[in-house]
Amino acid sequence: MSDHTPAGASASSGTGPAATDPAYSDRPVAFRGPESLGGLLLILAGIAAAVSLPLDWLRDRDGSGWALVRDAFDDLGQVLDDGGWQPLAIVLGGGVLLLLGIALWLPARSHRFVGLLALVVSGVVTAAVLVPLVDAGWDLGFFGPGFWCGIAVAVLGLLGALKAVLTGPRY
Repeated sequence: MSDHTPAGASASSGTGPAATDPAYSDRPVAFRGPESLGGLLLILAGIAAAVSLPLDWLRDRDGSGWALVRDAFDDLGQVLDDGGWQPLAIVLGGGVLLLLGIALWLPARSHRFVGLLALVVSGVVTAAVLVPLVDAGWDLGFFGPGFWCGIAVAVLGLLGALKAVLTGPRY
């Protein structure tokens, strides 16, 4: 009997992989999928920011979100001095969170970077919510439904960002 090796096959001594063996790994492969819950929470934060625009932000003063944002853009040089940065940060931050929420629905191995960006934006929005609350002495009756939507932007943004940051790749 003779040892016949088929054409194209490599003769291996059995001690290592042959040159034609595919490169397999014993490590698990990360599943490329969306971050559904985190994305949904960030999208809801963006929707809450949009809902806050036509509503009054202060109970005793007629000042819709549109008016406050318009005033902040008109007085952009003094926006940090007169407190106009807070409605601007809440509304624009909500828009950015909406876009980041859509990005979380795109398939990826990990959404931690997008979640980290959302966490930074949510931190700015949270600061913009906390500063007026502290100035009002934590009197929630001082604020109108528009500001309550601003609070929802901060809470939903933080929850969605934390979900995206803390959820690792799925295998």
